[in-house]
Amino acid sequence: MPRRVILALLLGLAACGPRGEITMAPEAAEVGTVERIYVASNRTFDGSRHEGVSFGRVDVSVPPQRKPGSITYPRKGAKPDPGTDFLVSGYARFNRPQDFRADLRRAVAARPQGDRDVVLFVHGYNNTFAEGLYRFAQIERDLRLPGVPMHFSWPSRGSPLAYAADRDSVLYSRDGLSRSIQIATEASGGKAILVAHSMGALLLMESLRQMAIAGDRRTLDRIGAVVLLSPDIDVGVFRTQARAIGRLPQPFIIFTSGRDRALNLSALISAEPVRLGNLTDARPVADLPVTLVDVGAFSSGDGHFNVATSPALMRILTQAQELNSVFSSDVGGGVGPLTRAALHVERAAQIVISPSF
Repeated sequence: MPRRVILALLLGLAACGPRGEITMAPEAAEVGTVERIYVASNRTFDGSRHEGVSFGRVDVSVPPQRKPGSITYPRKGAKPDPGTDFLVSGYARFNRPQDFRADLRRAVAARPQGDRDVVLFVHGYNNTFAEGLYRFAQIERDLRLPGVPMHFSWPSRGSPLAYAADRDSVLYSRDGLSRSIQIATEASGGKAILVAHSMGALLLMESLRQMAIAGDRRTLDRIGAVVLLSPDIDVGVFRTQARAIGRLPQPFIIFTSGRDRALNLSALISAEPVRLGNLTDARPVADLPVTLVDVGAFSSGDGHFNVATSPALMRILTQAQELNSVFSSDVGGGVGPLTRAALHVERAAQIVISPSF
């Protein structure tokens, strides 16, 4: 494909309005719903790489006047509106990792018994710090995730034309994420739940692989679940990562869509037929204990983040009892009200979620 066509496609996928920036507004806490996000990051304020990891805590005000799945930033030059805009109402910075871990542990202990997991989210390619942070706050609010939220922000360039640079930043960030996962598991009163989107899934898998090679089974065994959302990973690379990790955390869930335009383009650039997040057939990973959840029926826009942006799909995923059945390792009992298909392929399970239920 000619270079100019690829550039046009990249720019088309990125044409989604103004880029997210942090806007401080302490008064927003009186209007919106505050989601307190613990943050570990190896990026600087301008988005470049930072040697080492910084730790903080950010209070994000989620505005009351918005559609589920949406994020609205203040218009340039306009006064921020806490009723419609995502804003930061407060923050704290920790000078030492142990201070961060202690504060995180206190937040975990304040949760009801049985809800003391740490949910660690890793953003994807082409994300500013604000976009990753606000997206996680939106997911927290709309999907009502259990546990204490923690976000790892790696130094994505936040540019649609910096795909190669972001992949290098993924490799650069493996140590930082590994350390952050260790802190999350140490602070958690239950288990650490790891959630990663797009290229962030590659970073997560590389970090888990690195911990396994280093023999850190103690941390790996404290991981209660792994959820990969539209993972931008070569299928063969994923298989070698999984083999190196060995005993995969369970459940291990992969949300996929054959209608994901961003991953279709990534596959084209990589000269491969599909990426892991494009799979609509579990056979390429059939020998691994993973569950593929096909959400392609809910695709809209570029279809790259259906779990966080589709109101219809989010309504399904917030039905805890139904969601448990979807994520159950025993899908052999037949097709439930949310699925068109549920089947086992060797060790893997495959589920297709239907919008007509």
